[in-house]
Amino acid sequence: MSLEQKISRLVPERLQKLEPYKTDSASGLVKLDAMELPFPIDAAVVESLHRALTEVELNRYPEARPKAIRSLLLSENRLGTKVDVVLGNGSDELIHLLCLLMCKTDQSTVLCPSPTFSVYRIAAEIVGLRYTEIDNSYDDFSLDFEHMMKAIERDEPALIFLASPNNPTGSTISKGEIEAICRKSRGLVVLDEAYWRFAGESLVYLTEIFENLLVLQTFSKIGFAGLRVGMLFGQKPWIDLIEKIRMPYNINSLSQAGALFALNNTTLIKGSIDRLKKERNWMFGQLSKINSVKVWPSEANFFLIRLIEQSGSSMFAQLKNKGFLVKNLTGSHPALMNCLRVTIGTREENIGFLSALRELCH
Repeated sequence: MSLEQKISRLVPERLQKLEPYKTDSASGLVKLDAMELPFPIDAAVVESLHRALTEVELNRYPEARPKAIRSLLLSENRLGTKVDVVLGNGSDELIHLLCLLMCKTDQSTVLCPSPTFSVYRIAAEIVGLRYTEIDNSYDDFSLDFEHMMKAIERDEPALIFLASPNNPTGSTISKGEIEAICRKSRGLVVLDEAYWRFAGESLVYLTEIFENLLVLQTFSKIGFAGLRVGMLFGQKPWIDLIEKIRMPYNINSLSQAGALFALNNTTLIKGSIDRLKKERNWMFGQLSKINSVKVWPSEANFFLIRLIEQSGSSMFAQLKNKGFLVKNLTGSHPALMNCLRVTIGTREENIGFLSALRELCH
C-alpha cells in the first residue's frame, strides 16, 4: 500500500480537502498584510520588558491558568463574579476549542456573516461541524440583519461567530443587533473583538447579561502579535468547559511575561492606538483621492480597497515587486473580487505604499 493510499484510508476526507490558512513570506518587504501594529515598543520601556523576560524560569513549566493575567483582564473590564476568562495560544486556538466544544453531532452548525475571518470556517471544518454563511451587504458590508435572524431560525446553529470590527471589511455590528442575535439564538454566540480598540468600545460587559454570549479579544492587534495570546470572556460554566478541553501549559512563560507587561503598560498601548487612528484618517483621505480605487471606511487598523480598472491579483503582484506586501482577497468571496486588504503602517510606510499604488494605477 502506497503512502497516498494509507493517508486516504486513515485521514478523514474533509481534512484531506481542507484549504489551510495561507500566509505569504514578508522577507525584504514592507509588511502591510497581517494587521499588526507597526510601531515598535518605546525604547524607554523596553528595558523593563527585557528584565521581565530574563526573570522567567525557562526550566519550569509555565503557570497553567495564569492568575495575575486573568485577574487584571477581569478587573480592567470591570467584570463581576459571574464572568471568567480563559487564555489561548492566539485567538485561533480559542476558536478551535469553541468548535470542538460544540460539535455534538454531524448536523451541529456554525453560522457566520460573510465575508469574514477564514479561521472560523477552517476550525469548523477540522472538527466536522456544518459551516454556513449569510452574505453581508455587497455595497457597504453591513450585516443583513433580517437574513441573519431567518438563518438562526432555520439552521438553529450551535455556534455563531460575529466579528466586529470585521476582518476583512472593517465594518461593525451594532450593539442592538448583537443583543437581538443573542436573544434569538438557542446556541452560543461569539463576538470577536480583535479590533475593538480601533473602534473605541468593547461590549464585553454584555457577557454578564447574556449567558450564551462569549467575547474574544487578543493582544495581537495592539502591538504584541509575537506573544500569541488571545482571551475568551464568558460566564463561568462556559469557561469551565473550555478549560476542560484546553491542553495544559498552552501559554508559554515568555508569552505570559509579555502579556503582564502589556497589561501594566496600558498608557503605552493607548498612545499607539491613538496614533494609528490618526494615521487611518489621513490614509483614508489619500486613498479616496485615487479615482481607480474604491476604499471602504474602516473601524479597524486596515482598509479594504477594490481596483476598479485592474485585476486585484495583478496589482497584488505588482505591489509585491515594488516591495509592499498586502493581502490579495480575490477568489476568497464573490463580494471581494479585485479587492486587497491593506494594513495601516507608519507614515513612511503609508507614503511609500500610496506612491506605488498611484504609479501602478496610471
